[in-house]
Amino acid sequence: QVQLVESGGGLVQAGGSLRLSCAASGTIFHINGMGWYRQAPGKQRELVATVTSGGSTNYADSVKGRFTISRDSAVNIVYLQMNSLKPEDTAVYYCNAQISPLIAGTVGRLKDYWGQGTQVTVSS
Repeated sequence: QVQLVESGGGLVQAGGSLRLSCAASGTIFHINGMGWYRQAPGKQRELVATVTSGGSTNYADSVKGRFTISRDSAVNIVYLQMNSLKPEDTAVYYCNAQISPLIAGTVGRLKDYWGQGTQVTVSS
């Protein structure tokens, strides 16, 4: 059973920083891309940042220069360092990963997995 577990959310004042972590656990054969998405109240879920297995990154325009995504492939963890936070960054942040699980010794097909979400609240 593959799981993604996020941590690091919380309440911070505008201009502050937070670091989110997401650990993938279970019987994993391979992790392809990993990333962070967010969903604010009344809005659709949107991409924040992604990182490929080769280390290439992609960011939403709204977070470029403020957020940094990184991953430690040795322990299957992806991080999101968030600096210069703004009230409009307030949302539930979700971890995502494309994972091929090992099922009874057989490599399963690559599919999307999501974490349970962690709340980030930025006060003005």
